[in-house]
Amino acid sequence: MRRSLTAGVALVLSIVAAQAQTPDDIAARNIQRRAVEAMIWAMPAVNYDLMLQEMLSKTAGTVGQAIYWGRPLDWHNQTLTPNPDALYFMVFFNTKDGPVVLDLPSGDANGSFNGNIVTVWQMPLEDAGLLGADKGKGGKYLILPPGYTGKAPDGYIALQSDTFGGYMLFRSNLRSHGADDVAKSIAYGKQLKIYPLALADNPPPTVFTDVKDIGYDSTIRYDASFFEHLDRIVQNEPWLQRDRAMIDPLKTLGIEKGKPFNPSDSTKALLASAAREAGALLEAKYDAGLPPFFSETSRWTFPAPTDVVKAAQEAYADPDVYPIDNRGMAYSYAYIGIKRLGAGQFYLISIRDKDGRAFEGDATYRLTVPPNAPVEQYWSITAYDRQTHALIKNMSRASRSSQIADMQKNADGSVDVYFAPAAPAGKEANWVPTDPARKFELMFRAYAPTKALFDHSWKLPDVERLAATVGGSTR
Repeated sequence: MRRSLTAGVALVLSIVAAQAQTPDDIAARNIQRRAVEAMIWAMPAVNYDLMLQEMLSKTAGTVGQAIYWGRPLDWHNQTLTPNPDALYFMVFFNTKDGPVVLDLPSGDANGSFNGNIVTVWQMPLEDAGLLGADKGKGGKYLILPPGYTGKAPDGYIALQSDTFGGYMLFRSNLRSHGADDVAKSIAYGKQLKIYPLALADNPPPTVFTDVKDIGYDSTIRYDASFFEHLDRIVQNEPWLQRDRAMIDPLKTLGIEKGKPFNPSDSTKALLASAAREAGALLEAKYDAGLPPFFSETSRWTFPAPTDVVKAAQEAYADPDVYPIDNRGMAYSYAYIGIKRLGAGQFYLISIRDKDGRAFEGDATYRLTVPPNAPVEQYWSITAYDRQTHALIKNMSRASRSSQIADMQKNADGSVDVYFAPAAPAGKEANWVPTDPARKFELMFRAYAPTKALFDHSWKLPDVERLAATVGGSTR
């Protein structure tokens, strides 16, 4: 009886409180509430636009060209969880004026690549390269605009997009980080071409811009600027049928197709508050942990919630499933969509050590990669800033990989990789530096993974904390 009476009093008090609110109070709460939901829903598209705008504002590159990083990625590249052990080429395209061709090279003695082609919403259209649709033979991928009714010409791999914009991430594989192999990887990547289908008979040369020394920062901004990016998406892209329920909520925020987005100062303050709240929600969701991969107790997890991976690979075809919350979380720490995750590449994430503690930048950790890693290409392990999910700033390097010839191996063929502010004695070649003032997270990459990874006959052990580090020494 006492419990029901207490609940009843609480209900009455909440009703009274609601009645005491002014219309302005209610309108403000509505903006805040809808802005939080909009931010979570729009995360993959704004993630895309952040990368696009960074290219347009910081580099000489533009849509329909290729930018590339002319050395293995370092902290100047502040995209979300990138791979420092491949040469990155990015190509943004737009099909408003008609279909666009991505003409990609075959793999040979001079090089090979792993690529992914996605829409504005980072829905995978196709994987390309050694384990993609062309199986390493190269091919002409034809991006068709929304509503396209023409017949694709013979000889093309036609991809029907539901957005005008999109991009390709082309990873030119490295044999090593040596200068000669880097130069070969760049030369190989420059064989890719992009041009309008209308100019296919005499395509213009593709323009390449090296952006390796540019501070390229597309990390998520949890402030009111997020909604400026969202407005740009709404103005330039068609509404997808599955997202039409967001049309009115966005009008509440002042975002409406065909109209300028010009929020008042009070609305900007509400949007900024909502962005911080959405960021806190996504961070709490991420911190709770992704599904474990090797066992229920493993600290290595799938790279994203499995419902997001499945929905994206199926182009959200299931009318009863639309994992917006998990999708928002996934694109808060990573980018790109992969059509066949586990064929060309697979990723594992760890945000905690063997004992369940967060990774601290001032401590020393060891990961032992067992022998006979289940990859036909290479494996790598990368440390990222736990807060931004980008490469840790001002570090001399971010990763170690099986491509590094001078890494020390143990007698059984295993490899110990260390994460610490200073290299343990004699372990420089096996060391990834960390910032003692910041937490970090780890991603293990397996390129061309084999069955042993997925049947768990080969297991990656959890990372062990060895000691706290003080003044370059351990205790």
